[in-house]
Amino acid sequence: MPIELSASPLSGSRPVYLVGKDGLADAEVGAAAREWASANGFSGEAGRLLTVPGENGAISAALFGLGDESGGFAPLLTGTLGKALPSGNWHFGNRPADPELAVLGMLLGSYVFTRYGKKPGNEIRFGIPEGVDPHRVTRLAEGMFLTRDLINTPTNDMGPEALEAAVRELARRFKAKVSVVKGEALVARNFPMIHAVGRAGAEAPRLIDLSWGSASAPRVTLVGKGVCFDTGGLDIKTASGMLLMKKDMGGAANVLGLASMIMGAGLKIRLRVLVPAVENAIAGNAFRPGDVLRSRKGITVEIGNTDAEGRLVLADALALADEEAPDLLIDMATLTGAARVALGPDLAPFYTDDDTLAAEIAAASATTADPAWRLPLWAPYARKLSSRIADMNNVTSDGFAGSVTAALFLRRFVEKATNWAHFDIYGWNPVDRPHGPLGGEAQAIRALEAVIARRYGA
Repeated sequence: MPIELSASPLSGSRPVYLVGKDGLADAEVGAAAREWASANGFSGEAGRLLTVPGENGAISAALFGLGDESGGFAPLLTGTLGKALPSGNWHFGNRPADPELAVLGMLLGSYVFTRYGKKPGNEIRFGIPEGVDPHRVTRLAEGMFLTRDLINTPTNDMGPEALEAAVRELARRFKAKVSVVKGEALVARNFPMIHAVGRAGAEAPRLIDLSWGSASAPRVTLVGKGVCFDTGGLDIKTASGMLLMKKDMGGAANVLGLASMIMGAGLKIRLRVLVPAVENAIAGNAFRPGDVLRSRKGITVEIGNTDAEGRLVLADALALADEEAPDLLIDMATLTGAARVALGPDLAPFYTDDDTLAAEIAAASATTADPAWRLPLWAPYARKLSSRIADMNNVTSDGFAGSVTAALFLRRFVEKATNWAHFDIYGWNPVDRPHGPLGGEAQAIRALEAVIARRYGA
């Protein structure tokens, strides 16, 4: 962890005072610090850090501006401190409005992807406010970092084989079990759509299946889209459209980050994580527009576009998950550009038929500063997925409501689960943010961790 947290006072620790917009007069700082701030034009602007010199010229304190924003990512603005604080021992000079989110934001903001040589940031030790559990915030940050690391790793080092290795490493840490169905065995074991989508890749397609916890506990199953690279298949993407396609396994990365949080908390559930890991490549054996695929559930699917492959691999995995009727079934996928057009990169849209679950997710989203927004499963749009020769098509012909129709496609493969929710995430920060740099991002998994922990407890 880039920042070392301490629940005990640190020797020689310097205070960081949090100051709202134009709130310097009311800030709990001394006269000398206030004069220094005034001389440097500091008035609590959001994200601005001003170090304050002491009598000997050394840094004695810091002022950090909170601005006047609220909601959204505002509670994580302290992420700037994770990058900008000088090395050494620090603590908050005044109590944050939400101490846990303030500490978590600082941890998240300290993240650096170091696999290819980038150096970590300053060495910071931070004394956390009373009432904040250092183990909990560290566990949440580690889950976020796992997700970011997996997405940021390019496909030459994060293909289906490497993604399987990452799942096995996570399982080793928490004493979970992993089984894998790979290559031609997918056909024999009735996962035909996972096989069809991934068979043209240089590495064999596979379904990775992790299980953890007591078999008698409530069943919670997570399914994550693991398309390690998406060329679009024979309906090939443009060059610019492929630039971020290493992140098309972002659904898998997010459910693995969430699984890390859950297992680290020791929640009393029987956790299952399913990751269909493939590369949607182009070769002589690639699946084609116009092909009809039979799914695990028996539903036949006409291929209207090979670039709508994520829903195909998810469908087979969801059908398997649904067979044991889990209490809670969640799938996450970087599924449609339509979701980004509708809600942009910040908000993770989700779909569910269960109003109670939707309310729980919405409430947790607000309290964890982990934005998610419910979109409708508008049943009349299911007709847009009709096919003249098969049970359904994998795309619509008019291009409308792309995220909604993708969710409706997936819903056909879920019948027995008590509760189901589908998340159509982006998995990427398009710009640097206080709580995370440009690059891979975990979305909605802290909110989901809060929902699952509240439902099932430790």
